[in-house]
Amino acid sequence: MRARAGCWLAPETGETLAHGTLMARAAEARVVLLGESHDRADHHLWQLSVLAGLAAQREDPAADLVVGFEMLPARADPVLADWVADRLSEDAFLERTNWARVWGFPPALYLPLFHFCRMHRVPMVGLNCDRDLVRKVGAGGWEAVPETEREEITPAAPATPDYRAYLFAMTGGRREGRAAQHPMDPAFDRFVRAQTTWDRAFACRIVAARARHGSSAPLVIGIIGRGHLEHRGGTPHQLADLGIPDATILLPADAGAEIARGIADAVFGLNAPGA
Repeated sequence: MRARAGCWLAPETGETLAHGTLMARAAEARVVLLGESHDRADHHLWQLSVLAGLAAQREDPAADLVVGFEMLPARADPVLADWVADRLSEDAFLERTNWARVWGFPPALYLPLFHFCRMHRVPMVGLNCDRDLVRKVGAGGWEAVPETEREEITPAAPATPDYRAYLFAMTGGRREGRAAQHPMDPAFDRFVRAQTTWDRAFACRIVAARARHGSSAPLVIGIIGRGHLEHRGGTPHQLADLGIPDATILLPADAGAEIARGIADAVFGLNAPGA
């Protein structure tokens, strides 16, 4: 099956989905994860349109939604609160979040999402952790990290064989000169440990964002790179381990692209860049 511009596709069945029906259904979920390729402006515009569609389904978006961003660490949450409360200029926001160091992609790609949250007073949270934590877990495993440096993140559930195969293929597969020659090769463990640390951090932050609201837990929308979401192998797998097995995964795709079965709950077709 192939993606068609302007249409939602259900990869499991090949069915075309009505936009309004899908938004209404997704808005009833506990968590919706919106994937992206970080450098694609059209992906971020698509995320904005979905965010608006989900917000329109909620009685009070300021109370019923939280948007979490892979691009920002959890320690930036006080800055995000100031931004949403309209206490910061764009320049001050970017400076106080240390955007150039913690993410580095042009802020213009993400500012429309940030402004939407501020316009509607939708709380924002950072989903990421310190890169040094990821490096340490990758190098020596979770037990090598002192308790005080774990940022309230719990150990990741082991990567499934399918996720290891996905990551191995995404990082170039078997090739001459590569230490790891197959997905289960111990030489690939370091990369998998690092990746699952990110996956777990995002999942833990999402669960924490819901828990802070008690019985009136909001819908949490995660803005996350698609490699952490596809085929439910990364952050969705960690969310399932934390008690949320039914996160809704929505992805963009170039029109005409082949869509793999099970890659997401729904995929929206975009005109290819320059088309």
